[in-house]
Amino acid sequence: MAIFAVTNSQLSFNLFNFSVSRREAFISRQAASGIRHRFSSSRWLSLNSPPTNTHSRSFDSFKLRCSITNTDVHFNQVATEDEDLSATDSTTPILQLKSDVLETESLNILTGDTYVDNLLTTLPVLSEEEQEALAATPAHPEGLYAFYASCLAGNLVEQLWNFAWPSAIALLHTSLLPVAVMGFFTKLVIIIGGPLVGKLMDHSPRVPSYIFLNAVQASAQLLSVAMIIHAHLVSSASASSSLLHPWFAVLVIAGAIEKLSGVALGVAMERDWVVLLAGTNRPTALAQANAVLNRIDLLCEIAGTSLFGILLSRYDPVTCLKFAAGLMMLSLPVMIGLTWLTNKLSAGVLDRAKCSQSCCRMSAEGPLPDADNLVDTGLKAIKLGWREYIQQPVLPASLAYVLLYFNVVLTPGSLMTAFLTQRGLNPSIIGGFSGLCAFMGVAATFISATLVRRFGILKAGAVGLIFQASLLTIAVAIYQSGPLAQRSPLLFFLCLIVLSRLGHMSYDIVGAQILQTGIPSSKANLIGTTEISVASLAESLMLGIAIIANDVSHFGFLALLSLLSVVGASWMFCRWLLNPTEEQRSLFSFDPQF
Repeated sequence: MAIFAVTNSQLSFNLFNFSVSRREAFISRQAASGIRHRFSSSRWLSLNSPPTNTHSRSFDSFKLRCSITNTDVHFNQVATEDEDLSATDSTTPILQLKSDVLETESLNILTGDTYVDNLLTTLPVLSEEEQEALAATPAHPEGLYAFYASCLAGNLVEQLWNFAWPSAIALLHTSLLPVAVMGFFTKLVIIIGGPLVGKLMDHSPRVPSYIFLNAVQASAQLLSVAMIIHAHLVSSASASSSLLHPWFAVLVIAGAIEKLSGVALGVAMERDWVVLLAGTNRPTALAQANAVLNRIDLLCEIAGTSLFGILLSRYDPVTCLKFAAGLMMLSLPVMIGLTWLTNKLSAGVLDRAKCSQSCCRMSAEGPLPDADNLVDTGLKAIKLGWREYIQQPVLPASLAYVLLYFNVVLTPGSLMTAFLTQRGLNPSIIGGFSGLCAFMGVAATFISATLVRRFGILKAGAVGLIFQASLLTIAVAIYQSGPLAQRSPLLFFLCLIVLSRLGHMSYDIVGAQILQTGIPSSKANLIGTTEISVASLAESLMLGIAIIANDVSHFGFLALLSLLSVVGASWMFCRWLLNPTEEQRSLFSFDPQF
């Protein structure tokens, strides 16, 4: 039986979880205003219940919900009338509470498995403004800035090379065939190797694998530069004969390795690294980091394409390619140093395991790749990647993103660069076109924020797709209305494509956050690289058609197919918004427009 005495008749209780065990029944005679008591217990105290006969268990623990302030607590050990002390070896505590004034503040007395703490810690409750400020603050801001610098160094070289190689090859021949063949086999390698590389990265340490892929990409780029310089020194008469030369085969292999490494690095940065550095539970900071990454990529595209275009308009292709090679060699040590600095400034957050130890050794995804059974492991990784990709809850949004990859003509890509080069446009104008397309992407990072506030994150993506489809429809109609022999119709055609990039990049920004929300971090690289593989499959189909219709006169037909892919992506995404599943509703419950 518990004797409970209160010395102040005005003392009131706010019941909440408070427990005392028999072995923790001693509390020093001190003012309790600065003490938080935590006791282990398993039962509630019922003050109105009669005493029971199971005395050995009745005092093992009891719980009392109360809030007390400026109160002295005293325990007196007395025996109960019906208690056998020799049998139970327990006493009844008398709790005396003394208080002069009961203030409005109350102690938050918590249950726990430890003994009494001697200091009271106040649990703060953040205001709405403070919560918003916390959500907008990155978890590792210094590491995030170093990460931005690393992305800047790598993307500048990659974007310059993405413009340089099709321009240099297009100057060799008047056909789209060499560029289309290179693009086709590059996408084929990504389709096959993407899931395998994604699985390897999911089971490998982040920093070493990231540095290794950077080194592989730089080596492949340098080898490609050497092959294209060799081709310019021993130029062949026809495009078909060039495809049979050893240098072209080496160029295709090196280009495929370079692109596969770039895809893996991009997925790691966008789906894994930025999430850890910005904070998984800080959505505003993550959205801002995504926008910064997009701006870095697009600004590098503006700088890289414009720089190489200006150089190509003033110097011969070999000199420009040597300049690109020097830039590649200089950027590699810079990227490696910034990568280590990123991990150091983020307190080693990139060293954390992506899954538990048992999961890493043998998970449901299968064992780690074995050198003796690499082909079988690769096939299993491809099968696993496609299964996980199909089962993701945001599949319709991802498929809409994949459909956009069918658009290989009405975009600043290799085929458009080759087409404009063969039409005799000045390389500086072609570089300016690519730079303006990238500038529209930078503008989209600001406009998309306004669209999200007005329409919600998902409807903002739909607005971007519809805007892109509308402008490209007008562009294709102008092209089909007559040949673009004069400069003015051609420039107007290009201006419509530039403006359409505003909608494309708006959806690209939204799509990145949709996939980050719907895909778990343990499968981010696997699903991300598989998505790129599916997109590469779509792109390779269009490049296969371009190989067949490689004459410049067939460009209008290719443009029409590209337009249909954008219209199909808009239809699929809007259909998903009108018919979401319950799982999708729960994932995007924060979006009031969904």
